[in-house]
Amino acid sequence: MATAPTFISQTGTLQKYFALEQKGNIIAEYIWIDSEGGTRSKSRTLPEKEEPYKPDELPIWNFDGSSTGQAPGDNSDVYLRPVAVYPDPLRLGKNILVLSECWDSDGTPNKYNHRHETAKLMEAHAAHEPWFGLEQEYTLLDFNDRPYGWPQNGFPAPQGPYYCGVGTGKVVQRDIVEAHYRACLYAGIKISGTNAEVSAQWEFQVGPCVGIEMGDQLWLARFLLHRIAEDFGVKVSVHPKPIPGDWNGAGLHSNFSTKEMRVEGGMKHIEEAIEKLGKRHLEHIAVYGADNEKRLTGRHETGSIDQFSYGVANRGASIRIPRECAAKGYGYFEDRRPASNACPYQITGIIMESIFGAV
Repeated sequence: MATAPTFISQTGTLQKYFALEQKGNIIAEYIWIDSEGGTRSKSRTLPEKEEPYKPDELPIWNFDGSSTGQAPGDNSDVYLRPVAVYPDPLRLGKNILVLSECWDSDGTPNKYNHRHETAKLMEAHAAHEPWFGLEQEYTLLDFNDRPYGWPQNGFPAPQGPYYCGVGTGKVVQRDIVEAHYRACLYAGIKISGTNAEVSAQWEFQVGPCVGIEMGDQLWLARFLLHRIAEDFGVKVSVHPKPIPGDWNGAGLHSNFSTKEMRVEGGMKHIEEAIEKLGKRHLEHIAVYGADNEKRLTGRHETGSIDQFSYGVANRGASIRIPRECAAKGYGYFEDRRPASNACPYQITGIIMESIFGAV
């Protein structure tokens, strides 16, 4: 295994502890999604294996669901079933991150387990080879919930110089962004890029990923972002409009294609899919993130929340067809409606269901 990055909590007094031998053991960090759309985690010791652990080789664990809003106090055990395993970039050695689904004690998925149904949809329609790419926008906040780089009183200069900006006064906390990028690469996440955004936010992109892998990798990337920002004493906000005003909101633009869309003549399939999405606009908005009405105003590069629209190279539409794809006649489309705090399992699941049907 490659040497883990040394930019996370591995300087000064702590470094000698990170370098200590674990004597035949590894640390498994079990990660799950809670009731508020955030991640939680806890650690356990497991014996080291010659070959990497697979999900079905890992023990099922549990946690107190009454403390995370996922179960009542009189029946609080929620079970963690491992579904994906990744190398841990935050610890040296063969330590692992274990993404887990939440299940109730009666053997049914927890009400906040959105992965389970989406995985069934992906399996049922796997022949279409669905590719997803999600663009996660986020804002870095100080302890007073003020965006870093903003003056303590008042507002910064109007947005414009911040997008893909370079230099003091245009971008802040690039060290967090770089650390997160490298941690994702080490963990095997298909992070495809990152950039500063329009209103002093940041964005990273994950994909293309096939099927359920998209939700898994986006959630793990979110976990790593929060965990790394913790080491810097910085908060991460995925609220779609963290500061009211004349600013772009934060989205989770969702790119999608099937094997039929990616070949010559694919535009026909793209347009048919978009028509199906338009017929279920309200159902999509219902799972595309909380407080999304503060972002989807028809301004600031968004469509209106109560109207469905699409167009070529139109960032003010619900769905954008990239100009290159329109020129070629095949490719993919971008659903610009999801908010930055939306669940990637719900986004990818409803796109599949709207286009191909429920299972």
